[in-house]
Amino acid sequence: MAGKEQDTRFTKFGTVSFTALTKVNDFIDHLEGGKITGTKCRRCGRTYFPPRADCYNCLNSDMEWFEVSGSGKLLSFSMLQYAPVGFEGDLPYTIALLDYGDYKVFGRTDPSIPYEKLSVGMKMKAAVTKLDNEQLTYVFREV
Repeated sequence: MAGKEQDTRFTKFGTVSFTALTKVNDFIDHLEGGKITGTKCRRCGRTYFPPRADCYNCLNSDMEWFEVSGSGKLLSFSMLQYAPVGFEGDLPYTIALLDYGDYKVFGRTDPSIPYEKLSVGMKMKAAVTKLDNEQLTYVFREV
């Protein structure tokens, strides 16, 4: 890669960025613009979140971005009392899975929502947020 600058935009994502180099760094630009995005294969139509640069279904690399918009239905959630390295200071936090119909989105619920208020089937939406350390992420908020 002599003479070529590395694309390290992904270092702006989340609590701990395990990698700065990825083929889906545009995800960060979309977050900075207030949008949460996934990818869709132009050949077979499979959708991915988190975004993928390559389709594992048909092995195509011709992907397009789509915006995660509207609301999803809460399928599952769990409060974490233990966390991987780098996330210990966030404990406890709640992870969840939202069903948007054609795709599902995994993430955290907004910390302002009490765990006791969550229920399977409730409507939620994914929203971009900035962490205290200025990193970007997204959380699920009640609709």
